[in-house]
Amino acid sequence: MEPASFTAMPNDVLIVEDDPIIALDFEDTILGFGVKTVRTAGSVAQALQMIADRAPEFALLDVGLVREKSFAIAERLDALEIPFVFVTGYGTDVRLPTAFSDRSRLPKPFSTEALQAALTRRPCGGAEGC
Repeated sequence: MEPASFTAMPNDVLIVEDDPIIALDFEDTILGFGVKTVRTAGSVAQALQMIADRAPEFALLDVGLVREKSFAIAERLDALEIPFVFVTGYGTDVRLPTAFSDRSRLPKPFSTEALQAALTRRPCGGAEGC
């Protein structure tokens, strides 16, 4: 089976980011790409509830939230085979659980081009054939 090729933007993106200014910047930029729906969560609990209510097509996960890490969200998205990218201001120094060590990372600050590439490349969750 050939790997899936993504070139279109997802219609629904979940941003998990605890800094409201960064979240707004992400949202404005993503909406500018033509994405129909962008939802933002500032905590693990809020994100998990949003996923349970309506699963997104793609997610951007800030690794370090105020008092928690976003790894529980990554586990849920992985189980649902929803692609996601970790977002971090710590570059390659950030420690990810072994299960996610090969996942794409988007550095902060990010360029518009890098964000657009992350959304269109959409690395697979754990889906076969991706």
